[in-house]
Amino acid sequence: MRTGAFLIAIWLFAATPAFAETGEEAYLAGRFLEAASICENEGGADNLARAARSLLAHEVAAGTLEETSLMRAEKLARAALKVEPDHVEGRLQLAIALSMRSRLMSSREVLNSGYGKTGRDLARDVLEEDPGNAYAHGFLAVWNIEVVSKGGSLGAAWFGASLSNARKHFEAARRLDPDSPSLCWQFARALAAYDYSRYNDEIFETLTCALKADAGSAIEKLMQARARAFWVYARGHTRREIEARAGALL
Repeated sequence: MRTGAFLIAIWLFAATPAFAETGEEAYLAGRFLEAASICENEGGADNLARAARSLLAHEVAAGTLEETSLMRAEKLARAALKVEPDHVEGRLQLAIALSMRSRLMSSREVLNSGYGKTGRDLARDVLEEDPGNAYAHGFLAVWNIEVVSKGGSLGAAWFGASLSNARKHFEAARRLDPDSPSLCWQFARALAAYDYSRYNDEIFETLTCALKADAGSAIEKLMQARARAFWVYARGHTRREIEARAGALL
């Protein structure tokens, strides 16, 4: 079961303490590799977590899953946690890195790795420390959908996942950050990959949220553009094509 197969972009845009000026400028402008290098060189838990975040954002922006880059991001997130074991952003970025790496694995490999459970537990830990973290809620919203989708009733029961939990976390995320294209896009995309026909109205309502949001950074604008392109695609293709498209997008 590939839990976390689509848990990719939501959590990359969470508000964190400000980068050093040049790193912030690079990130907001979409120069993610430059931002990662700057932050890694500066060191410290905050900057190591930011470097991991920048590398993961680079993969999302490029639409790729380069294993070397994902492993580096995971290493940076773990390094942040080595410096500060309770570091909120380090835990969130580690959860994201593991979920992205899971897409390169078979279902059995994902189960054996424990990545799905680890990602869930890391996000829950973030919410215990920071209940107002919209992107931890967003992560868990999509995580629940993906477990239900890929694991069926048995997997959902095993991991305690459900669509009601997904909606609960999504609504919490929207209340905390009502103007984020990424939160809405990722929830709509995960739901479309699961069952486009059954949840059609909810999917398009959520896509509307993504399109109406005021995207600021380069990565948020990219997420909004993907939501717009998917809207157009969904109007002219079959259910199977739409679900496959949603499952392939980042």
